[in-house]
Amino acid sequence: MLTPLRIFTAPNRLRLLLLLVCSFLAQQAAATHIVGGELDLQYQSGSTYRITLNLYFDALNGNPGALDQDLTVSIFEKGSNRRLQNVVLPLSTNTFVAYTNPACTQPSLVTRSLVYSRLVELPASIYNSAGGYYAVVERCCRNNGINNIVLPGNAGQTFYLEFPAVVRNGQPFVNSTPRIFPPLSDYACRGDLFYYNFSGQDADKDSLVYELVTPLNGSSDPADPKPVVAAPAPYSSINWNPGLGTLNQIPGAPTLSIGRFTGRLEVRPTQIGLFVFGIKCSEYRKGEKIGEVRRDFQLKVLNCPSNIPPEMVVLMPNAPRAYQPSRDTLRLQPNADRCVRLRFTDPNPTSRLTLSLNPVNFTGPLPTFASITQGLVRAPGAPDTLVSQLCFPACLDTKGKVFFVDVIVADDGCALPKRDTVRVAFTSAPVPNGAPRITTTANPLPLRARPGDLVTFDVAVTDPENDPITLTLAGRGFQAAAVGAQLTQGISGNQVQGRFSWRVPCPTTNQRLFEFELVATGSPCAERQATTIVIPVQVEYNNRPPTLTSDFPAALSAEPIVIRRVLGGFFEATLEGLDADTDQLTLTAAGNNFDLAAAGMSFVPTNGAGRATGIFRWEPNCDQTTLATPLEVTFQLREATCVPVGQQRTVRFEVASADTLTFLPPNIFTPNTDGTNDFFELRDLPPNFCNAEFSDIKIFNRWGKQVYTSTSRNFRWDGSNMPAGAYYYLIVYTDKRRYKGNVTIAR
Repeated sequence: MLTPLRIFTAPNRLRLLLLLVCSFLAQQAAATHIVGGELDLQYQSGSTYRITLNLYFDALNGNPGALDQDLTVSIFEKGSNRRLQNVVLPLSTNTFVAYTNPACTQPSLVTRSLVYSRLVELPASIYNSAGGYYAVVERCCRNNGINNIVLPGNAGQTFYLEFPAVVRNGQPFVNSTPRIFPPLSDYACRGDLFYYNFSGQDADKDSLVYELVTPLNGSSDPADPKPVVAAPAPYSSINWNPGLGTLNQIPGAPTLSIGRFTGRLEVRPTQIGLFVFGIKCSEYRKGEKIGEVRRDFQLKVLNCPSNIPPEMVVLMPNAPRAYQPSRDTLRLQPNADRCVRLRFTDPNPTSRLTLSLNPVNFTGPLPTFASITQGLVRAPGAPDTLVSQLCFPACLDTKGKVFFVDVIVADDGCALPKRDTVRVAFTSAPVPNGAPRITTTANPLPLRARPGDLVTFDVAVTDPENDPITLTLAGRGFQAAAVGAQLTQGISGNQVQGRFSWRVPCPTTNQRLFEFELVATGSPCAERQATTIVIPVQVEYNNRPPTLTSDFPAALSAEPIVIRRVLGGFFEATLEGLDADTDQLTLTAAGNNFDLAAAGMSFVPTNGAGRATGIFRWEPNCDQTTLATPLEVTFQLREATCVPVGQQRTVRFEVASADTLTFLPPNIFTPNTDGTNDFFELRDLPPNFCNAEFSDIKIFNRWGKQVYTSTSRNFRWDGSNMPAGAYYYLIVYTDKRRYKGNVTIAR
């Protein structure tokens, strides 16, 4: 059968071209060249967490259009695969991953670190399933040049982590996932051992366990490289090339491995190429697995120039022969030589060598390199062999056990340094050490002081071995700073010198003996040695009350002393206070609700230690009658001491009228014009006094009818032709004083 002839017209050719272009663009969009990455979930506070995606991207071969500005993480319940929320993570940083040794940088290997991050709420009312949860981001595609998986350009990556419920047994269960592995930008050399520390850190101090896993592919593919949301589990894995698998991910002798508890990655690759690998880090709390984090990454293997490892020789102390790790043990004594010599070289030309140490079975003070730690060999002007010295601390004490330390020399070869290691076994006894010594000028003891006294003495501290010393001050049963005691100190030569000072305060309790502790502490070999001395200070305080005397007249009973004076005179008195304890005395005088000067009063004190005097003077005047009544002045003697006992006197001052005679008005008169007793008049009326002046007189008959009135204190009433009988009078002064009486008219 003949095949129909297909004729392509111009429009048909155009449609075919557009189809081919669209297919090519779709493949280009899918080829994102993802290197690897991992998810991270960190607790913040309350129910708030931060979820982060670290994505590593091939900066040379990757499609710039695939540098996403955001990616979506989906969170599911493990037991049911129920979707709980989708969270859009915005791109927060875009940086390059640095090489361990920048000198080994290869232009064919450049990696970007893309970080997507956002805060997310995980409330206990929702995230309480005992089976836990998982978070997922799906994205395609991997590098086309990967050599250990099938169709790498079509393979996606599933970023995956697991985390527990945020509440357990009704209580908050806080957990952050482990932050694992620094990003890897280094390459490996075929035939050389490649190693890298992928160990992580956990904020909750959970135990971490590492293992190799097959990377996850998931549901993303070139047709749907960036799903709107991730699909629930299970997730498909990538397909290994024949002969490879989870425990044989990179061709090598040995193949790729990772330390179960150390996270140290090792492989000696036997083929060049680009190889993807997967690692899982599980976290355990109290023996129970509570979460995991997966990371996918890739390792590039290159043919590298030949690099012969450097060589290290450790020479025995005071002997020319080399240390033999399988036979020798250094036994370091307190007063013997504690240093060994090191000779190291490299057969390669122009090699820069670096020394380092790794303690194997101990922690604490490490030996130190007493001379060089690095240098150049086999270069023009450089030696063929370098010499250094390793010295063990005088404080190092192995307590009879054998410790091991690796002395390492490394070159600057690529991709990673070649090394030579000598493991040195040793025992060490520390140098004997004496305790610090304290001397003071405090003498004799106990020191004796009164409140207000300043107690001072000097302190000097020395150490037999001139170890660093700290000097502290404390109180027995009290805080030294709380009572105002201070210790100032400084260093003079190999001494610590200080001065103690204490202004003795007033006692607030019955405590009279204060014991101050001076503690000198040295820490030789990280072992505390202390010397303590006690300085007792006896506070002497027994207060006797002061006495107050004056030439005021003695008071009768408990009533105040009363001083009366008429206008035109004055009163003066002297007061004296004495104190047997010679405390500072102060005499004061104060009017009760009035000002002394306004009342014509003054007080001049002379205060001092143990004695105080004062002179009081009063000049009565009419203005004082308008002030508060009565005029009472309080004289007070105060002492400056811890528990003062005051003394006081209260004196009342009164302005007396000049009228000291008894007012006896007549009670009868005879208005019969015989010239004798014809008028009712009061020649002995109380005189006018300040604001008390005569106002008027009114006279009334027996029925209360007013029959006479006058405003003149010199009045004369002739009876006004009133019938004989009794009449009543009322005399009023301007200060409201009243005088009442009766008078009889006799005819």
